[in-house]
Amino acid sequence: MTIDDLARPESADAPTDRSASTRPGTWSALRPLVLRLHFYAGVLIAPFLLVAAASGLLYALSFQAEKVIYAHELEVPVGKEVLPLSQQVHAATKVNPDGTVTAVWPSAEDGATTRVLMADPDVPEGTSLAVFVDPYTGEIRGQLPSYGSSGALPLRTWIDELHRDLHLGDLGRNYSELAASWLWVIALGGLALWIGRRRKNRRELFVPERGPKSRRRTLSWHGTVGLWAVAGLVVLSATGLTWSRYAGENIGAVQDQLGGATPTVSATLAGAGDGGSEHEGHDMGGHTAAPKGPDVGIDKVVEAARAKGIEGKMSVVLPSEGKGYVVKETDTQFPVHLDSVAVNPADGTVMDELRFTDYPVLAQLTRFGIDMHMGVTFGLVNQLALAALALALILLILWGYRMWWLRRPGRPVARGAWRKVPPTMLLPLLATTALVGWFVPMLGLSLVAFLAVDLALALVARVRARSQKSRAA
Repeated sequence: MTIDDLARPESADAPTDRSASTRPGTWSALRPLVLRLHFYAGVLIAPFLLVAAASGLLYALSFQAEKVIYAHELEVPVGKEVLPLSQQVHAATKVNPDGTVTAVWPSAEDGATTRVLMADPDVPEGTSLAVFVDPYTGEIRGQLPSYGSSGALPLRTWIDELHRDLHLGDLGRNYSELAASWLWVIALGGLALWIGRRRKNRRELFVPERGPKSRRRTLSWHGTVGLWAVAGLVVLSATGLTWSRYAGENIGAVQDQLGGATPTVSATLAGAGDGGSEHEGHDMGGHTAAPKGPDVGIDKVVEAARAKGIEGKMSVVLPSEGKGYVVKETDTQFPVHLDSVAVNPADGTVMDELRFTDYPVLAQLTRFGIDMHMGVTFGLVNQLALAALALALILLILWGYRMWWLRRPGRPVARGAWRKVPPTMLLPLLATTALVGWFVPMLGLSLVAFLAVDLALALVARVRARSQKSRAA
């Protein structure tokens, strides 16, 4: 079986439901090319997409699993009065005196623990040691590695790394970038093929057929589920590319050029290098990230931030050399609360403010997209939507392989489909493909590989045909 056997006309088993390939016009010229590309990519990239979808499904479910598995660390009985934040930090540093406090996440709701984040050499690189403190009693509820701005704990961190790079580091990130690079192409190509088919009534476009198992019914489920899922899949592809190694760099560069970079609050102290370390540091009961110097303390810092409207779920980043405190809202659920302020540790004055409404529109959209991809924008609803999309993608891949299996053997889509495209369409199409391939390198390189394989198989088939002809002569 050759690669050509992967790309047979969809209408091979359904004469009454022929595709629009017989219609004159633009689509009739483009359809063979789209069909061939859809099946090439659908079959050869599908294993990468299947891994990404399965791990993405696990990730979407991990938020709720985390609440159950780590309930002891995350939840406490509601008490009468919350202790000052400085006392809670002191309790955390007592159990881990060698750790360096870098940030504090105060309890954001009744019955939730405070999370004191520490730099610790015993936790994996890129993570912090989170000490969970009962805000009512100061009891330490546990210590766990915490990763990222969402505070992923070990279970979610492990699944996140599986989804991102298969625990293979930078080498593994190529898999996820390849999957994200092709997902939107496959999804939009499939959408065009599904909408371009002839059908007896419009209902068949949106509702899958019933009846005995057959390739036709499988195609109906593949097409209709893909139609309903296509928008979500394209969004997942686009937002996933923002984190990728190669395309992500290009996206970031374009975003910067368009003035859409994410701004940050300025926490630099005036005259930071002019002997600020001559003063005694504020004692919080253990090592902190703060340099030596006057410090009003974390309680007054949070009080100053709240006076500026910083409320609810927040993170207090402790000062480093030449920097002040940064207090920022971290509630990413819609409507988001992501304002931040910088506070001078010497006197508790607010040095700078940054409101989410002041972000460039492109930076706001990027943040919304990333948070939706992570499943945090709409909480449980967001996570269930991600799980549904991941499950839909898994089913689409399995149905696609089933259709390929059911229609063998058959007549493949002929090579040279691009030759049927008029030059007035082909030249812009080639230019657009080259531009997209440069901007999304994993897409461009794999597409070149597909073409090389196709040309090699064409050459082999030509040699075999000549050999058979010579023997027959």
